[in-house]
Amino acid sequence: MTEAFRSIGDQLRFAIEKKHLIRVRYHDKLRLAEPHDYGLHNGKERVLVYQLQQVGASAAKGRATGWRLLDVSGIQDCVVEETRFPGSRGNQHRNHLEWETVYARVTLVAMAGALVGSYYR
Repeated sequence: MTEAFRSIGDQLRFAIEKKHLIRVRYHDKLRLAEPHDYGLHNGKERVLVYQLQQVGASAAKGRATGWRLLDVSGIQDCVVEETRFPGSRGNQHRNHLEWETVYARVTLVAMAGALVGSYYR
């Protein structure tokens, strides 16, 4: 993306608002993810993502895809990708987390009553 960001927090807010995928280096692992919620959880700044891909040797050892709660302080690098995602994956993840403060939350995208289910640029 060509946007100029001042902080990782700015990148996360933009990516969530505009529904762009992010590529982050977290604990020395490169991950491609959909950012869904960003805020304070148990006193720490965190982002809830749906991980689509983990790149590297350790990716084969665990689940490559699924929900991940990342400490923002552990994000070593963040890039907002051009590729967008359709929006919320439903409410199941929100039932498991109690946020003290939500800075940004992805919304559900619907067209004519049907959920948009494909990725787009």
